[in-house]
Amino acid sequence: MSERNANEAVALEGVANLLEWYLDSGVDAFVSEAPRDRFAETRAEEERRAGAAGVRPPPPPASGPAAPRVSREPGGPLGREPAPPGAFAPFAEAPDAPPAEIVRRPALLEGEAVSEARARAAEAGSLDELEAALRRFEGSSLRLSARSCVFGDGAADADLMLIGEAPGRDEDMAGRPFVGRSGQLLNRMLKSIGVERDAVRVTNTVPWRPPGNRTPTPAETEIFLPFLHRHVELVAPRVVVCLGNAAAKSVFSTEEGILRLRGRWLELSVGERTMPAMAMLHPAYLLRQPAQKKLAWRDLLALKGRLDTLG
Repeated sequence: MSERNANEAVALEGVANLLEWYLDSGVDAFVSEAPRDRFAETRAEEERRAGAAGVRPPPPPASGPAAPRVSREPGGPLGREPAPPGAFAPFAEAPDAPPAEIVRRPALLEGEAVSEARARAAEAGSLDELEAALRRFEGSSLRLSARSCVFGDGAADADLMLIGEAPGRDEDMAGRPFVGRSGQLLNRMLKSIGVERDAVRVTNTVPWRPPGNRTPTPAETEIFLPFLHRHVELVAPRVVVCLGNAAAKSVFSTEEGILRLRGRWLELSVGERTMPAMAMLHPAYLLRQPAQKKLAWRDLLALKGRLDTLG
């Protein structure tokens, strides 16, 4: 291979790695074919506000690097000329800024979102109605950056229900939970104890993919918790398993880590039912830490024993 071809191959590989990084970060679509001049937009907005406030905006900075302007007045800050009076007035006196007394705090907004989620979830009498209510729910900004609402799949009357953390890129594309590499590993884990994936109900604590596949925040999981509780009520499983740290902390309302929670049988009360529940390591974690599969195998054997006991 010539040196030119080798350089082209390296460049193409770099482009491919960059595109893959964009996809992993959640950038999977272009907003426009032409770039946006944010500096021009900022200048136009500044002029608009200055005109509304009756203040002349400061002149734009000269192009290219400029030497610091030395103040001729003694005691000037850092030897620089102070900013002219009214230079920042357009932003300080913007007429469309809301008064401070009507600005609501994020905590209040989160509380309102949880109350609305609780009311909508309680009205759902079936899984289809619950999914429709979840798709209409606008109490979280996660829906703005995600492609699909990943509600859940599997048997509607399953004896075993699995609860994960949040959809990943593959799940967001397909609109179904656990369809990527971690989903394939989960299918093999279930099959190893004689359980078929179609016979299990699978869902997540958060139905929308967080940007960049990050872990959902406690506030995000709390907002969607009423929908999850109603989901469990409607399926009425005999056993519930939480996959991963975020799901276990949210469902069990605990601060213990997954390595301390896993393998322990707990009781989960949802509505008028109480059922045995356990936390297990997330398949995605097992893909990164193959040595921990021995712990997952112990938990799978314990799950098989409980299912056999319940018939």
